Amino acid sequence: MKKALYLLVVIVLSSCTNTDPNEQLQNLTGYWTIEKVEVENDSVVEYSLSQYIDYIEIKDSVGFRKKLQPKIDGGYIEASNDSEKITAKIEDDVLNLYYSTAFDEWQETVLVATEEELVIKNRDDKKYYYKKYEPLISTDEEETTE
Repeated sequence: MKKALYLLVVIVLSSCTNTDPNEQLQNLTGYWTIEKVEVENDSVVEYSLSQYIDYIEIKDSVGFRKKLQPKIDGGYIEASNDSEKITAKIEDDVLNLYYSTAFDEWQETVLVATEEELVIKNRDDKKYYYKKYEPLISTDEEETTE
């Protein structure tokens, strides 16, 4: 009975995730903040607040990822002048991201990419869970309070 219930939960959860690589690719561009890293199945590192966010921009399967530091007014400061070049490829119905810098090249696999959630598995089988970044103060809130 427990095995059947477990299997049902796995099926329901997997059907709720976005696994269409073309849709995933459309959802990658944006500001992302890290929530947690699953180092192993039973080992998770939680991030309650990160001082940096990732900005990903991809157009026509080519783009970049850059670390930014959010400002209290909703703007951003570049954390460094470095960015990672990204080439996105759909291979065997899976979205893979190929990164390159002057010092290294590596590949990551997108497991989930919706408008609000991003899960990526790296070459060490670590899973990185991100959520869409929301500034503390948005320009919309400032306009409504004036």
